[in-house]
Amino acid sequence: MIQGDWTTYLTSDIPVQQGYQFLVRIVAPRPIALVSTVSSDGAPNLAPFSFFMGGGANPPSVCFSVATPRSHGDKHTLANIKSTGQYCINVVTREITEKVNLTSAELAYGESEWELSGLTKRQARLIQPCLVAESPLGMECKLYEIVKHGTGMASANYVIGEVVCFHIHDSVEANGTIDQSLVDYVGRLGGDIYASTSGVRFEYERP
Repeated sequence: MIQGDWTTYLTSDIPVQQGYQFLVRIVAPRPIALVSTVSSDGAPNLAPFSFFMGGGANPPSVCFSVATPRSHGDKHTLANIKSTGQYCINVVTREITEKVNLTSAELAYGESEWELSGLTKRQARLIQPCLVAESPLGMECKLYEIVKHGTGMASANYVIGEVVCFHIHDSVEANGTIDQSLVDYVGRLGGDIYASTSGVRFEYERP
């Protein structure tokens, strides 16, 4: 048992930002979905989301949440998924974390996170958005449903998708599955702190 006193906070009594800071430090480490999409007119987008989880296996499904931004309208990722119903999720490893962090920059519509980060496009099998060639694990997804929870800035938009194709690089595949000892997965902690499954903590300031 943990010794000492507890401090409790009712969510109704604290500001949104304080609740967010508690949340990202309690739900940690969080895997990062590097999500690639295209707009209805074919403009590519790439962005990381650390509110990300698996759903079920029959059919395979995943869910990630896009927070409503301060400005009006949807983030490009959410707008693209609403218009096309397609996206790829790429697993973030230690090797590519610095480049992935660059994709979190808030670029104007039409500016390319692919070019900014230097990550490489790889053609998907069944859908239009590209996979990230530097990621050893990827999933092609088709939208099942978007569930909105809350209103205003920082409210949730849960994107639930069905996985229609898995991509496993030969370097981490073993007997029809994935050898996780060969993948240095990276998760988000609070603030600018990351942690890898190799036991390393490190920081990148968001651009």
